[in-house]
Amino acid sequence: MEADVFASIVLMKKLSSKLMQEIKDFKILLRNIPSLTVSLFILSVVCANLMANKELVNFKYIALDCGFTFSWLMFLCMDIICKRWGAKASIKVSILALAVNLSVCLIFALLSKAPGMWGEFYTTENQEVNRALNATFGGSWYVVLGSALAFITSSIINALLNTAIGSSLKKNNFFSFALRSYVSTAIAQFADNFIFATVVSKIFFGWSWTQVIVCSAIGAFFELLCEVVFSGLGWKVVRQWEKENVGNEYLEYQKKQA
Repeated sequence: MEADVFASIVLMKKLSSKLMQEIKDFKILLRNIPSLTVSLFILSVVCANLMANKELVNFKYIALDCGFTFSWLMFLCMDIICKRWGAKASIKVSILALAVNLSVCLIFALLSKAPGMWGEFYTTENQEVNRALNATFGGSWYVVLGSALAFITSSIINALLNTAIGSSLKKNNFFSFALRSYVSTAIAQFADNFIFATVVSKIFFGWSWTQVIVCSAIGAFFELLCEVVFSGLGWKVVRQWEKENVGNEYLEYQKKQA
């Protein structure tokens, strides 16, 4: 009995020590990543989630929502963070972005229940407009669940793939950056779309598996295309960070912990 209690105490101390170490690691990481990058990343996640409520293109096997106009920025931010600080750093910032997004969704849901009219109501004097806006900003639990599950899964896939491909490349040039970014983004974007379409569109709206797969692939293609267009900018940002030794404190801390 005493041995079990002692083992439990030792385990709790180890877990507590590990938790404190991770918190310290996260604090140092946030001090080292430029605030504009973190802000754009979190903003793109929140905006993509909100604008996913509005469709951009909708045919039988082609469906794009307005959220895709922000999703490429999410993955570009993840790619440049991976390039400079590694997969672990990218995943941690993704968890932060998810936490902020879920908090915003909760606040929106609560405020949508508040009494009062939206400004657009006074333009039309139509109660349906007010209800529609409340429903849009309030969101549905299954949409939030599907979005959160898709985002965190694709973030982990993107980070691990990006870093794995990068570690196998010897040269530090744009081609290497583009290769690791395009491959990881294409696969992770497909996973993101596939998970969301399965959890939300198939289960709750009756999509066929053909629709799920084709729409996921088409969405991933257009999202990847956007990143291809702006990847040059991402490369320039990373190169500037390297020249100015941005984030060296975190890199040195990681070496000491290894």
